[in-house]
Amino acid sequence: MNAPVKPVGRLKKASAASRKPVSAQRRYDGPPDYRVVGRHGVYPETSHDEIARFNFLAHMNRHLSTQLMPGVAKAFEVRVEPSFKKNNSRPFKDRHEVRKALLNEPMFQWWSALRRATMETRQQAGRWVTLRQADALNARAAALVDRDRLKLNPATRLPRYVSAIDHHCMPGSYHTELVDGDVTGAANYDVGIFATTGGMLGLYNDGGGQAIAKWIKETLPSLKPKRILDLGAGLGHNVLPIAQAFPEAEMVAVDVGAPMLRYGAARAKSLGVDNVTFVQGDVSDLSQYPDESFDLIHSCMFLHETSMTAMPKIFKETYRLLKPGGLVLHVEQPQYDPKMPFFEQAMRDWDAFYNNEPFWTKMHEIDLDRFMVEAGFPEDSLMHGGVAAVVDPKVFPEAAKDSKQEDYGRKAAWHVVGARKPAKAKREAA
Repeated sequence: MNAPVKPVGRLKKASAASRKPVSAQRRYDGPPDYRVVGRHGVYPETSHDEIARFNFLAHMNRHLSTQLMPGVAKAFEVRVEPSFKKNNSRPFKDRHEVRKALLNEPMFQWWSALRRATMETRQQAGRWVTLRQADALNARAAALVDRDRLKLNPATRLPRYVSAIDHHCMPGSYHTELVDGDVTGAANYDVGIFATTGGMLGLYNDGGGQAIAKWIKETLPSLKPKRILDLGAGLGHNVLPIAQAFPEAEMVAVDVGAPMLRYGAARAKSLGVDNVTFVQGDVSDLSQYPDESFDLIHSCMFLHETSMTAMPKIFKETYRLLKPGGLVLHVEQPQYDPKMPFFEQAMRDWDAFYNNEPFWTKMHEIDLDRFMVEAGFPEDSLMHGGVAAVVDPKVFPEAAKDSKQEDYGRKAAWHVVGARKPAKAKREAA
């Protein structure tokens, strides 16, 4: 016989705060639910439990950036920095000293360990989603791909900066093929980037590409490119918005990873974007294209995954390939400069030491302007700017406007460095 239900007492009268309309209560500023993510034709299917994992990881990343990271900053201020000054009779001289001092701080240890664990778990979650449906994903991609829009070259030599590293803990990085026609690595990247960014990149994870297209339209309204080149295209999430912004242009998206290109071509087809050709190749040697072939060349969050040897070659190739008057734009995290505190620099360096991004630290101290000038661009042609991810605020948080979201490396806001190649008349006169 069931025991009688005991009364729990009268409900307390609702507080004044709880009686306020929703709009007057505290605004929810966490990540959106994973179920609002855009589902294009080759996007992996996700179960209830898989969605729950991605939601947990998105919230964990949000918690680390808005709750734990401020604690690391406070610990640095009250413990790490005073202790260093006392023991060394001087302040920190660079970010490297700051990073080494932080290694002994429990708050940094907690934050760093959780951030690494969250990234590894994100990769495990995404890999499970894609591997369990690998045959179906590969078949769907093959059926969608327009063969005229996919140019693979099995003889492409992988640069060591790609072949030697599982970038941001992604098994097999961008290039590994488990079977012929494999797209699972790219699908893993696509299905899980929501968790890493907390939805900051918008419906189709293309907020970065949308931001670049918006910046070009607003800053250079007279630019009407007929041929566009994207460097390090990946699966094309930053390529398609630019192709859509210039529908009359022919766009070439180059990457060394065949799985990324297959997936990108299928993704483009399913989203109705038909002016992009995905090409396998090494962007430091694009000799298959003649001089002055493109009006606009751009890269987005790609340079930090190259190398000190490759970058000068890439910059020189962009100069060679641009038509007179053509424009090159590179979008990256901000460079370290004297105005950036050593603490921020050290925290940004985390990806280099704990997230399989070895070139991250060196790349962000390089004088990119000097590299551009050495490649051939006149100093007075250089341009700089800033972009923030363009997302639908009704569905996704406008994270770039949210000061609490800063986590030194993953905020959806970037720096633009570019240059224009001199017009022929000016060059001939010179």
